[in-house]
Amino acid sequence: MLIDYLGVREINGSLIVLDDVEGAAFEEVVDIRLDDGTLRQGRVVQMEGSRVVIQVFEGTRGISLDNTRTRFKGHPMELSLSPEILGRVFDGAGRPIDGLGDIYPAARANINGTPINPVSRVYPKNYINTGISTIDTLMTLIRGQKLPIFSGSGMKHNELAVQIARQARISDEGEDKFCIVFAAMGAKNDVAEYFRRSFDESGVLQKVVMFLNLSNDPIIERILTPRCALTAAEYLAFEQGMHVLVIMTDMTSYAEALREFSSSKGEIPGRKGFPGYLYSDLASLYERAGMVRGKSGSVTQLPILTMPNDDVTHPVPDLTGYITEGQIVLDRTLDGSGIYPPVSILPSLSRLMKDGIGEGYTRADHSALSNQLFASYAKVMDARSLASVIGEEELSPTDKRYLEFGRQFERQFVSQGANENRSIGESLDLGWRLLSTLPREELDRVDDKLLDRYYRPGQKEA
Repeated sequence: MLIDYLGVREINGSLIVLDDVEGAAFEEVVDIRLDDGTLRQGRVVQMEGSRVVIQVFEGTRGISLDNTRTRFKGHPMELSLSPEILGRVFDGAGRPIDGLGDIYPAARANINGTPINPVSRVYPKNYINTGISTIDTLMTLIRGQKLPIFSGSGMKHNELAVQIARQARISDEGEDKFCIVFAAMGAKNDVAEYFRRSFDESGVLQKVVMFLNLSNDPIIERILTPRCALTAAEYLAFEQGMHVLVIMTDMTSYAEALREFSSSKGEIPGRKGFPGYLYSDLASLYERAGMVRGKSGSVTQLPILTMPNDDVTHPVPDLTGYITEGQIVLDRTLDGSGIYPPVSILPSLSRLMKDGIGEGYTRADHSALSNQLFASYAKVMDARSLASVIGEEELSPTDKRYLEFGRQFERQFVSQGANENRSIGESLDLGWRLLSTLPREELDRVDDKLLDRYYRPGQKEA
């Protein structure tokens, strides 16, 4: 039986408080009808006996203490799901905003998801080709992995997100089995329009599900956006058998919304004002990536977050690094020198790539080449540090070769066009051409058989 509760006890920011409520449940959805007949939605976020605190998605402006009617729906917030969600654009709460009408649901699912039994998880192995040399060769994105991108304010992470969404491919199954779920949180109107226009003009919009939470949307809606996106991804992966890449930007905006929400509830703040449960809250999102035994699909996550003041020890990147399987770090110095994408090689890694590359996946020489490129670039940084002290002209001939290798590596391998889509073979071959500019005896991470096959001293880049 549905009961309407008349009036509210208290209004605090985006929260309303009701007394003498019976039978309510945590995360239960409520309808809130105002004096003028306007209908808003909310959810139960706190209960103390018969006192219930409700979070209003659209904000509490105009809500009356006396005449507001609140109806408890008896279920958590759910998302309407159907194969037709592909190619559609939704707001942060999962409502269509593309003018194509509502979704006729084939199923409805709780946006909070259900935990994956660890015993049922399948270890991720096959890779996703992004067409970007640094990612594919040195920090390979594995299907079912969660691999965040650590960026900074004003850097080109939005362009990188669009390029990955446009170019990402899987090799062993048809393209009809691969799709993108794209979630933008706190995006400015021009950025949201850039995302939508880029996908439309490149022809990939029909395999993308977009969730857009704008900067002028209610901040509370931002907390729902990644959950709606992941619910759509889980449906497409585990019910429709698709391989889904979920790109979420910007997770820092999400965390700041969570901080504001926590503060409005009067919770004791933790580090930098974020709630003490930030770790478990982020884990509840990131751990929804993976593959499940008996299901042919997969959910791969590529969350993007901006580090305030480029501080990797900030709570959001710090906790994200604990939960996820590696990171791709963008470098402001490379960005300032005009290199795109400005991927910082040495602090970036993919912890799962060792089992998803090599013969049968990419190419037999991939692992050795990757190790050698990392080692050689580390020596480049050592040579640059030494040159800053004693001057480049005082370096040994070998160190000078490393400096030249570093310049060529950044200009030819790290840097590529925003519309340049390199195959894994092209990226590996380019890596060997650059290593061939170094003395053979310096390539100590590669065995002689591979060197005999791929090392070509004196070969110039076309």
